[in-house]
Amino acid sequence: MSLLTLEAAAGGNAISELLGGIAPEGTPTWAIWLGAAGAAVGLLVAFVSLVAMFSVWLERKVSAHIQCRYGPMYVGGWHGWAQTLADGVKLLLKEDMIPLGADKPLFVLAPALVLGAIFGALVALPLAPGFFFADVNMGLFLILAFSSLTTIGVVMAGWASNSKWSLYGAMREAAQVVAYEVPLGVSLFVPLMVAGTFSLTEASAAQSGWFGMHWFIFQNPFMLPAFIIFFIAALAETKRAPFDLPEAESELVAGFMTEYSGIRWSFFFMEEYAAMFLMSAVGAVFFFGGYHSPLTAMFPDEATSGLLYQLVCAGTLIFKSFVGVFVMMWLRWTLPRLRIDQVMSMGYKYLTPLALACVLGAAIWETIFA
Repeated sequence: MSLLTLEAAAGGNAISELLGGIAPEGTPTWAIWLGAAGAAVGLLVAFVSLVAMFSVWLERKVSAHIQCRYGPMYVGGWHGWAQTLADGVKLLLKEDMIPLGADKPLFVLAPALVLGAIFGALVALPLAPGFFFADVNMGLFLILAFSSLTTIGVVMAGWASNSKWSLYGAMREAAQVVAYEVPLGVSLFVPLMVAGTFSLTEASAAQSGWFGMHWFIFQNPFMLPAFIIFFIAALAETKRAPFDLPEAESELVAGFMTEYSGIRWSFFFMEEYAAMFLMSAVGAVFFFGGYHSPLTAMFPDEATSGLLYQLVCAGTLIFKSFVGVFVMMWLRWTLPRLRIDQVMSMGYKYLTPLALACVLGAAIWETIFA
């Protein structure tokens, strides 16, 4: 079977090429496609689990050092690296309780919907030029669409719990997302005008010049304010402080998650940390060069198809993404929580008009100087 047939059958990613190379002669293309899809789902689940476990450990260490503590130090040895793994085992063994009076089907479905939505969004994220789950031409649109579905899961969880605290948290999430998805999407128009594509792979490829530093953030003076607006809106989108009103523990016990326990409770946190990584990765791709850096620029053209180059590209994007995750954690343990009226005012009165002004300014700049 030719590589061209494989690309048509299974998206042409590394998984399909590997399966095509080891499949017996005469294997139908649909079988290779199905096997590649199954392997991709397994890898995606493993990737999200690793991101969540590392992020939980990292947040504990970041918060501890900000507060002049050490954080986890004993479980697993070096700096308590296995503490999150132990917590995961504990959550798996805890009793899964459903409150009396709760809407059981919706209560059970909500965590799965939240986690499934972030899985769908991560499908469109390329870690390297040759390593992606799906090379989608409208990748950014797909990510924003799937990430919006998490709000439905949160509202579903709050409504199904038969608890006023959960319902309050769910309604706060709905209001917050309506207020901040507008500036989030509008701010991304600025890099879209510079890149000329919704594809994350093509956007990263367009930033490979200048010894790996031809980043969009340096190509238009309106990119920096657009990124600041995007990052603030991403904090609200991922329910991170100072916008963590849907789960405000000082007011609503635990917000929309109040009645959840065990592994279902952990699904919400897996989604939150995966969403933090995803939004940071989107910012890295459309503002800070994607998987390009001076390190990737050191490879000659004939080596860009090799495994080492792909690993370096993936490591570059993951590092940039975790820099964004670290800043989100830093802000959480630095800034106080906003009131709900302040959250709404910031989204509607300030961020949305500023995002529109950035789009107008970027369009004028691109028309005159590009």
